[in-house]
Amino acid sequence: MPQVRIVAKNFMDMVAALPAMKLDKLYESTFICEAVLRYLPPLAKKYALQMLFIESPVTAKSMEEWVLPEALSKHRVATDRLLQLRVFLEIGDRKKEASYKMNPTFQRSMQKYLVQGGTLPREPMPLSVTNRLPTLEDLEAYANKQWECFLLQLINSSQAERLTNFSTSMIKVFQRGILSSRENEAPRLTENGFQFLLMDTNAQLWYIIREYITSSEDRGVDPTDLISFLLELSFHTLGEAYSMNSLTDVQSKAIKDLADLGLVKLQQGRKESWFIPTKLVTNLSVSLSDSSSRKQGFVMVETNFRIYAYSTLKLHSEILKLFSRIEYQLPNLIVGAITKESLYAAFENGITAEQIISFLKQNAHPRVAERVPAVPENVTDQIRLWETDRNRIEMILSHLYEDFPSKEVFEAASDYARELGGLLWEDSKKMRLIVNGELHQQMRDFLRRPK
Repeated sequence: MPQVRIVAKNFMDMVAALPAMKLDKLYESTFICEAVLRYLPPLAKKYALQMLFIESPVTAKSMEEWVLPEALSKHRVATDRLLQLRVFLEIGDRKKEASYKMNPTFQRSMQKYLVQGGTLPREPMPLSVTNRLPTLEDLEAYANKQWECFLLQLINSSQAERLTNFSTSMIKVFQRGILSSRENEAPRLTENGFQFLLMDTNAQLWYIIREYITSSEDRGVDPTDLISFLLELSFHTLGEAYSMNSLTDVQSKAIKDLADLGLVKLQQGRKESWFIPTKLVTNLSVSLSDSSSRKQGFVMVETNFRIYAYSTLKLHSEILKLFSRIEYQLPNLIVGAITKESLYAAFENGITAEQIISFLKQNAHPRVAERVPAVPENVTDQIRLWETDRNRIEMILSHLYEDFPSKEVFEAASDYARELGGLLWEDSKKMRLIVNGELHQQMRDFLRRPK
């Protein structure tokens, strides 16, 4: 079953995949170097800072002596990550002993940053031009509302008019993995789309950003330019206004797409227009493992499989409907139940038992979040059992072969199917075979050969 993999391939994996020349060009920017440094594992950060003012290469054997023997596995993870991101360069000598040297471009930028301080390409606009800006509370409410509207539109994607608020480039991003659309049919959620809805906001954001960057070449945009701009945005001051006139054409189009998702807020003055970064975009330079930006939970699950969700948001109700039966709603309370039927419907849409359990745990109400376990064990065990029940039978496309002219032809066909690893069943008395459907063409060609 296809799964949405977010943590396995985050922003820094995309940076590491860039060609060496483009990566070195990125490192000419001090704030991009700082963003990379933030993402590194703790031990890798220590190595980067330790090597920052060392010009000559350091042998791999010498670096191993920087840690205790029991920490060698963490040491290898750290050095591998530094090499992947070209923060370190591997150098071989005549003795074939590997040495590591810091990337000169990264090294110069970080030295400059530590000595002179980092400077962004643009300064905030003065209040004399923008007048009164939204408060941080208003800005956070706006970002949350935009993101919730986006998720609601995905849930209701069967209604074609729901997606008209988004630009063509953003709709293409959704259709890459979240939505599918056949000719003359309205868009519908894919299996990945249903799984996407159960992720926390930080992981959802990274998935969209990753797909947006990955699909940039289809729009004639260099992914390096987008990565650079998004990392730059993450260092802008939350709630400050920045002129749209300071953006390139690529950046201007990107900022309008990001505004649809609530990452920035666009405002128009008498003569100038500007954008205001929200918490969603400033968190882009924070690792996915950082839980500080996660929202307070709202779900309580009882041992009798009943769910109580203390929320006023329609989004929460719609998400709970993906795997539970909603019984009634009050202004600030959603009451439902996890049933075999509701879970089977979720499994049919591609949602797994572990994703449902993870969602319930991550969104556990504060009154139960500190309990161990936060979700009753009998509930989590039963969810897994119901998934296992559904997966006991596996449907495989197959072909039945019978009416063989002789026992020899039957046995030859049986042996051939067995060699290919596609023999599913045979009846030697009645000379019948069932073979995996993927091998049908090969079996047909074999049986047509002169015997």
